[in-house]
Amino acid sequence: MKFLAFIAAAALSIAPAFAQTGSPAGLWKNIDDETGKPKALIRITENNGVLTGQIEKLFRDANEDQNPKCEKCSDARKDQPILGMTILSNLKKDGDEYSGGEILDPNNGKVYKSKLHLADGGKKLSVRGYIGVPMLGRSQTWVREQ
Repeated sequence: MKFLAFIAAAALSIAPAFAQTGSPAGLWKNIDDETGKPKALIRITENNGVLTGQIEKLFRDANEDQNPKCEKCSDARKDQPILGMTILSNLKKDGDEYSGGEILDPNNGKVYKSKLHLADGGKKLSVRGYIGVPMLGRSQTWVREQ
C-alpha cells in the first residue's frame, strides 16, 4: 500500500513538468543561427493566451559590455538596457504554432513579424522572424532551460 502511495505521489509531482512542455511558457536559451553559440536566456510568459518574452541574461565575452543598451532600436526601447527588455510580443496560439506577434533583434534594432512552435516534445522552440511572409525570414532554435 505504501508503495502505491509513493508511485501516486511521484506521478503527481512530475505531472507539472510534462504539462509545461505543452506551452512555450518558461525559460529558453536562444542559440544564434549564424554562430551556433548561446546568446541569451529569454523568459516567455503567457497572459490571457498571449505570449511575451523578456531577456533575463546575456551570454557575452568578458571584454564586451555586460549590460548593453539597444542603440539601434528606433522605438521606445532606443537606448534602453537589453537586459529585461521585451523582445517577443503579441503571439497567439494558432493551431500548433503561435503567430501574429513580433520579435525584436536587439543587435540591429529591427522588429520583425514572428511565429514559433514547439519541437522535440517541448524541449525546443523554433522561432521565426520575417518580413512580409514567413518564407522571407530566418529561424532560430531555442532550448528549454525550465
